[in-house]
Amino acid sequence: MSDSRKQQARKDLFATIALGLIRGIGSTLRLKVEGFERFEKDDHKLIFCGWHGKSFIFANQFRNKGYWVIISNSNDGDIQNRVFTKLGYQSIRGSTGRGGVRAALEGVRKLKEGGTMAITPDGPRGPSKIVQGGVMLMAQKSGAALVPVGIVAKWAWISKKSWDSYMLPLPFSPARISFGEPISVPANATEEEQEAIRLLLQEKINELEAKPF
Repeated sequence: MSDSRKQQARKDLFATIALGLIRGIGSTLRLKVEGFERFEKDDHKLIFCGWHGKSFIFANQFRNKGYWVIISNSNDGDIQNRVFTKLGYQSIRGSTGRGGVRAALEGVRKLKEGGTMAITPDGPRGPSKIVQGGVMLMAQKSGAALVPVGIVAKWAWISKKSWDSYMLPLPFSPARISFGEPISVPANATEEEQEAIRLLLQEKINELEAKPF
């Protein structure tokens, strides 16, 4: 087997393992979803925003809805792309470092066409829990609202080696996904107004995560 085929086989294996964990553990969680009902029949353009290290629970709960995600062009991104597409998401490949502007503009196009985005606004390389400019650009250019999403699990393993402190919920853990009020970025917003909105989005995601069980 060639090196290329071996690499593809490894990616397929890791994706299969990750998919099994997401579906398996996800099916056991005692999950409470708060605030999503207001968006179920909402035809407004939306960008759901939750921190990079908390994507596990969201990925399972909102599978097969056709939401758009942006996934980096890295080797890890190849594995993530396999996982998310098998969960029923649609993907745009790119990142802040490689293909970022193209990915953001493609996201704007999908939003204008009526798609819904699910974004990790601090990804793909952080800093953790700091909203980056790409999601702000997409909201401003598309007219889509930014929706803060707080994701927590009461019992979880937290990676101390990953930049995003990745959270792997433990089986049967109480867990919660909380959706906040939509935040708009006016098309004519000044740099100062955009910065205030960026900080507000950060604050609201953190507030939702900090709510007690």
